[in-house]
Formats: sequence, structure tokens, C-alpha cells
Amino acid sequence: MKGTVFYKILREHLVEGDLKPGDEIGIRIDQTLTQDATGTMAYLQFEALGISRVRTQLSVSYVDHNTLQMGFENADDHIYLQTVSSRYGIYFSRPGNGICHQVHLERFARPGATLLGSDSHTPTAGGIGMVAIGAGGLDVAVAMGGGPFYFQCPQVIRIILHGNLRPGVSSKDVILTILSLLTTKGNVGTAIEYAGDGIKTLSVPERATITNMGAELGVTTSIFPSDEVTRKFLKAQNREHVWKEILPDDDAEYARTIEIDLSSIVPMVALPHSPDNVKKVSDVKGIPVDQVAIGSCTNSSYRDLMAAAQILKGKKIHPSVSLGIAPGSRQVLAMIAQNGALADFINAGARILETTCGFCIGAGFAPKSKGVSLRTNNRNFEGRSGTLDAGVYLVSPETAALSAIEGKLVDPLDFPTSTFPTIEMPEQFLIDDSMIIPPQFEKTEIVRGPNIGEPPYTSELPDSLQGIIGLKVGDKITTDHIMPAGSRLKYRSNIPAYAKYVFESIDETFSRRTLENKKSGIFTAIVGGESYGQGSSREHAAICPMYLGVRVVIAKSFERIHSTNLINFGILPLVFVNPEDYDRINQGEKFTIINVRNQICQYREYIELLINEKKFLFYLFATKRQREILLEGGLLNYTKKKFSSSTAK
Repeated sequence: MKGTVFYKILREHLVEGDLKPGDEIGIRIDQTLTQDATGTMAYLQFEALGISRVRTQLSVSYVDHNTLQMGFENADDHIYLQTVSSRYGIYFSRPGNGICHQVHLERFARPGATLLGSDSHTPTAGGIGMVAIGAGGLDVAVAMGGGPFYFQCPQVIRIILHGNLRPGVSSKDVILTILSLLTTKGNVGTAIEYAGDGIKTLSVPERATITNMGAELGVTTSIFPSDEVTRKFLKAQNREHVWKEILPDDDAEYARTIEIDLSSIVPMVALPHSPDNVKKVSDVKGIPVDQVAIGSCTNSSYRDLMAAAQILKGKKIHPSVSLGIAPGSRQVLAMIAQNGALADFINAGARILETTCGFCIGAGFAPKSKGVSLRTNNRNFEGRSGTLDAGVYLVSPETAALSAIEGKLVDPLDFPTSTFPTIEMPEQFLIDDSMIIPPQFEKTEIVRGPNIGEPPYTSELPDSLQGIIGLKVGDKITTDHIMPAGSRLKYRSNIPAYAKYVFESIDETFSRRTLENKKSGIFTAIVGGESYGQGSSREHAAICPMYLGVRVVIAKSFERIHSTNLINFGILPLVFVNPEDYDRINQGEKFTIINVRNQICQYREYIELLINEKKFLFYLFATKRQREILLEGGLLNYTKKKFSSSTAK
């Protein structure tokens, strides 16, 4: 993989291991970001490490997920985040300033640097030539403390883009096309690097749309070179001084190369309930639409909203459609307010939503029962919109705006090219950082409301585990299935309260049953299918099951972030050696792991379980370091011991 943009940056930041695909490596992290849904727990865990201030070049705390303040919980979390940021040297982006990925791209992202974020869409910053990776909050907390970030060194797939997009086709259609090719499964341990003459035609926000939804592929991250397009964007943000050119070498090596002609791409749509359920819009057009939402970290940039505004200018939305517009940042909102595009949205009949994640995570603007909602966000998992039986379709801003006018899903290519004026990127963005509070480096009193709990601790792994198969589920279980978002996110700082909703959409009795078993000294195991743990980096999908007494999850395959989160909280992620054994294990059966500590210490590839007295073998894909974490009962215990040991020396 020598000579790739991705490996050049990794090489500059490597602190442990070798740059060999499949091996575990540790890299230095320059920047971190958190958002409020995951950040409160990340900072509680950072406090537990006992470090006086962050040791990164830059750390930013954003409030963008739970800004609906129905009750005290979210407001309490916000003031906790603000005061803990002041105390430990973290920039604080206030509620209303925008979505973390959009704001970070505008004001902080830097070519050639590394970024670790407690949000799975952190790779958005790869659009500016940054190695940006999503992770669980505990991994981010360790990075803020100066510890390396460990992960499997990925192989790199090169996607060469040729030519130009046609009018009415956008970068959202590019990534949906790639999802149709690579799907959401089978891409763990991979990074994607974009190249070709076609990338010169894509602005940084368009590139960021592509790297953002790379998260749905299950890859570690995606990245574009840092070139003249990157420099122009940074100059327009008054940040040209952080630019540097980063291009691949002519003899760069890749595991695989895919070539795509941009001029051949057509408008695409992801049908319910998976981002890779992709079809050509032309094949499914005509579906009546109840709701349209334009925004989210995928498509809420100045370019995206201007494209939608120019389509809607002088038009009215269909009487059967409710249209919501959510700018990605205060910068974007202010600019469309000044140039009149905001008025065009309002005059068309749109509802102007807050500059937050909002509808994407089911925090407001939910569709009606059995409604059809066209959205420009990145995920359409069942129930994620806030309405369990709604159908969410993922489309580009152009498709969304036209469909809002017509009242049905329409194909932009059926309209004259004059419908789509060229969107020129500003030579100068509106710069106002007054809602970003810089670090104070003072002994600020940290405010903790009654909803702020303690970081969860687990005990060391016992010599043997005995318990019950508490739940058996199928393929593509997402973190939203495990831990619901939307209105439930207000309990993110209060694990006992949030744990009541584990798997509530699949089995509302699971939490109660599992906690009762724990009180009786009975551990719980969960059995799943392919791609267990898709979606968000939400570590609560590991924390809350751990709190209930889950110590084992068995699946046909795991997604990267969730597998790491399970290990970080002392839960064994075991993979079927024989996938057909999935059918031989039933919910309610008893399991036993004898000498589990010895099995882990001996670095055996297999872990042996007895289920109803029958022997089964499972892979434990864990490095030496991860096995030590499991023995300690989780990363928090492991890191505290390691930091204490280094301090003593």
C-alpha cells in the first residue's frame, strides 16, 4: 500500500506496529471531536482517567444531536459538556452552531492530520484530505489523554472517478452508486481512496458527502487527496495556512481499483430499510411522497442547500408534502439568509428546522404512520426516523426538491438542464466563530445535573462464565436496534435509565429479563447473524447490555466499531466457526465457558462454549492488547492501570 495518500498520513502518525494490512497498529491522534449523544459518556470516561487536560492538538465538543429540550435532561447535559470543556481545554460548539461534521469541515479539519470522533460519520473530514475515523467514546477519551488509537491496518481500495456529473446528478448519487456495488457488508478492514480527473470537478463539500456515506459501506474511512480544490476551499474559509498538498505517488499500490465514469451516473435512491438497497430513481419513480427532509451531515452544505433553493425558487411544494430544511451549520444558515435562498425556501412552503442532526436520528420531524419520507441523510434503518412503520428513501438534494414540488418521487433527468443552474462555491465564506467557545484552561466548576451519572465499570473477567442465551436475532442488527435514538437519547448520561430500552423494538422484555438474571448471578449471551452492530458508533449499544449483564455476543460477523466497543466494555465478540451452527442455537438455552481466562490468555484462535451441554467453537478475533482488555473487564480498567503504571515510573 506504499505511496497512497492514506498510508502517507498513517506513516507520519504511526507509534506502534507495522503498516501491514490486517495487523493492529496504533497511531497518534491530532484532533478529536465528540457530539452530545456520545460525548457526555466520553467525557465522564475521560474524567475517570484522572488526566488534568487534553493532550491533543485540538479537541472539540459539539452539541448537535439532542437539542430538543423536552425536560431538563438535554439542557443539563449541555451545561455539563460546556463546563467540562472549559475545565479540560476543549473547544465547545454551542447548540445551534451546527452539525459536528459540517462545522469541523468548515473551521477545523486539516489536510494530513488525524481525527478521531465519537460519531461514525467522522470520515466526512476525509473530503479535505484528513485521516478521519469514527470510534466509540472511550477510544476518543483515551486519545484525548494522549494514548494511541489502535485499529486493524486497512487495505486500500482506489476508486478512480472520470469525467463530469450531468446536470441534476450530484455526489449523493455517486456514493449511492458505490453502495450498490460494494454494499454494506464485507468491507471491514478496508479504506477507500479517491483519485482520477473526475475529482477535480468535485468541491470539498461534494467530496465530503461521498466520504460521509462511506461509513455505510462499513469501511474504516474514506479519503480524497489534498489538492488545489482543497486549497481554494480553505482559502475561502480564511484557513489557507493549514493547507498542504497530499497526492498519491505514481507507483502507489492498492488492493483493488474500481473505475467510475461520472457522466454515466444517474439519480439513485436507497429504498427502505438499508442504505445499500439502491435502485435507479427512474426504475421506481412515481411513488407518492408525504414528507421531504433536506439536511443532515451528508447533504446540508452551502452547495447542497443552494441547489435545492434554486429548484424551489418561485415554486410551491405539493399540498400533500411536508418539507423540512435543516442547514448544516450557522455559517450555511447565515449565508442563505443573506443571499435570499432562505426566503425562497420559506416562500415555497418549507419548514425551517434547527441546524442539527434532528430528523436524521429521529429527534423531531418524524413522518406520519406508514408515511413515505424522502431524505438526504445517510441512514434509513427501520424506525430510525421516529416512526416505526414509515418508509425512508435516501436521495440527493436535487431529487428531494423536485419531488417536494411534484408530490411524488421524480427523476431529475426528466427535467430540462436549465432546472439545475451551476452552483459556484463562494470565494469567501461568512466567518463567525462566536458560538465556538475556546478552551479556558481554568478550574471551572463542572456542573452535573441529576441526569449525569457515573462511567460504567465492569469487573474482571471471571474464570468461567455461565448464563443463558437471552436473545437471538437475525442479520444487519444495527446500533439503533440495540439502543434506540430519538427521544431515548436523553438518557445517554444515565446508564441505568437508558438500559431499560435495550432491544425494545425487537423484544421489549429483554431488558427486564436480563437485569433479573444478572441479580441472580446469571450472565447473558446474545446470538446474531451477519453484520451485527451496523450503523452508529454509539458505544451505549455495548455499555447498556454490559450493565444488564451481557458478557458474550455471538454473531456470523461484526462491524468494526461495534466489535471494538464490545471489547472495550468487557464483552466477548465471538464469531461462528461454522455458520450453520447459528441454526443449532436457540434463545433460552444455557451456555458455559470453562476456563475462559486461560482460553484468552493462551491466545487461542478458538473459544470453546458448551450450549445445552453441546460443544461449539467460535473465533475470537482479538489482538494481544484486546485480550488483555477483556481480562481486565474493559478499556477503562485497562487504561487506568496502564496510566497509573507509567506515572509510577
